[in-house]
Amino acid sequence: MNQIIKKWIEPYVLLETIKANNELVKDYTFDGFSKNKIKKDFLEHLQKGQFFGLYMKNVNKFYLFNGDIQIEKVFNLESCDFENTEDLDKPFDMVDMGKAEACFIKL
Repeated sequence: MNQIIKKWIEPYVLLETIKANNELVKDYTFDGFSKNKIKKDFLEHLQKGQFFGLYMKNVNKFYLFNGDIQIEKVFNLESCDFENTEDLDKPFDMVDMGKAEACFIKL
């Protein structure tokens, strides 16, 4: 289940909170030219183990973490602050359009 965070959370706080509780396996830095290829590599790695991914607005990186996360508990979110979706494209699209702050990808 993929999760889309709509509530604003300071990106540094979001990342550091997750890193405090989960192992950062890799971050994938991209630019406008390499984004699609890097995203493909990122998604392939997500399928290979017990991983989850993070993508944030205005940060040109995908983050791969080992483990699992329950964002609603970690960040004390209300049901209106996030959305669950099975759609793989929607979380990325919402972050790219500025309609979401971040997304967690779990394959």
